[in-house]
Amino acid sequence: MSASLMEIVDLGDGQIVLQRADDDSEPLVTISFSEETRIYLMDNGLEVAKAMIQAGIQTAAALADEAEVEVEETHEQGPRILH
Repeated sequence: MSASLMEIVDLGDGQIVLQRADDDSEPLVTISFSEETRIYLMDNGLEVAKAMIQAGIQTAAALADEAEVEVEETHEQGPRILH
C-alpha cells in the first residue's frame, strides 16, 4: 500500500470509512454500525472505529513481519528438491 495521507470520515449514516485524503477513490475500509449499536455507543462510534482500524493496521503489520521471517527462513534452508 502506498504511503499517502489517510483520513477517517464519519458518513453520518452509521458508516465510518478510511480513505485516502488526496483522491476520491473507493474507501480502503468501511465500518458499518447498526442502529442498535449506534444507540449503544452513543456518540463514541468514531472512537470505536478508530480503535478497530488501529487494531487492523497493527495485525496486518504483524502478519507481514511473520511472512517476511518465513520467507527468510525458507531461503536459509536452501532450495527444496521435489522428486
